[in-house]
Amino acid sequence: HEPMYFFLAVLAATDLGLCVAIAPKMLAIFWFGSYSMAFDACLTQLFFIHALQGMESGILLAMAFDRYVAICDPLRHTSILTPSFLVQTVLMVATRAIVLVGILPILLKQLRLFQSVVIVHSYCEHMAVVKLAAEDVHINKSYGLFVAFAILGFDMIFVFISYFLIFQAVFRLPQKEARLKAFNTCTAHIVIFLEFYILAFFSFFSHRFGYVSPYTHILLSTIYLLVPPALNPVVYSMKT
Repeated sequence: HEPMYFFLAVLAATDLGLCVAIAPKMLAIFWFGSYSMAFDACLTQLFFIHALQGMESGILLAMAFDRYVAICDPLRHTSILTPSFLVQTVLMVATRAIVLVGILPILLKQLRLFQSVVIVHSYCEHMAVVKLAAEDVHINKSYGLFVAFAILGFDMIFVFISYFLIFQAVFRLPQKEARLKAFNTCTAHIVIFLEFYILAFFSFFSHRFGYVSPYTHILLSTIYLLVPPALNPVVYSMKT
């Protein structure tokens, strides 16, 4: 269980970071009416939110891979998921998120003309800031799309592949109790995966390809960032 515990610790740190990046300013808005925020502070919040989102997505993929090896190739589990492999995986996930997301605020910093300084959101989000610009933002939109698919899209595809192979292996188990135990654990994980990715892509695509009520978008985006961190300890600690 050591690899799963290691990934759980990293996931908990990532969830805590997300809450710290979002909750203080959100509460300041609700409690004290503190609506203003410096542009550089907004870009900093934007970076940490999206980088931590990318890290969480990568950790969920790593945990799905751990489940795949544990169920489909249990005899090689300890030889594949070695301590060095775990550390390298987390470093790769963090590096990918920091490098890809780090370019977003750099591109936004190049913008000079804005039609408004009011973000219709409870925190600084990439597309929410891009929509304020009064100049050509095709590069910002295109790169944001690339980052979303390079991180969330890539991870989601391989998470589903992992669980497809896991369910294939589970259906071949001869004992009913073993199948039920595996299904119980995997189902709980899949609920979190679906919640994370569906809300992420809804938030992403609603900004680009359709109109959604601002209040609906704010509600779902806030749920997407704050509810999974609250549910993860229950699902991954009590259900595992």
